[in-house]
Amino acid sequence: MAIEPYRSTPVFDQDSLPSALRQRHNTKEGVWGLVRIIEGSLRLVYLDPQSEIVLDSVTPGLLLPGQPHFVEPLGPMKMRVEFYHGPPEI
Repeated sequence: MAIEPYRSTPVFDQDSLPSALRQRHNTKEGVWGLVRIIEGSLRLVYLDPQSEIVLDSVTPGLLLPGQPHFVEPLGPMKMRVEFYHGPPEI
């Protein structure tokens, strides 16, 4: 049985993406996040350990509990973040 998200952000585009998500921040302890791209692409930068991945509609980005990260739009895009109490299925 798949774990369902308990909350989701609104859909953001490259203009409405909050500055807080473009700067270093992290998920809360005990909370997993999944960045879902609806259109376009987005760079997800993990800060500890340092790495990055380009997300698109077929490649979501997993956020572990307490993991510092930020995102950067790569042109026009639409995305949202889902939040889970356990590891989501990707």
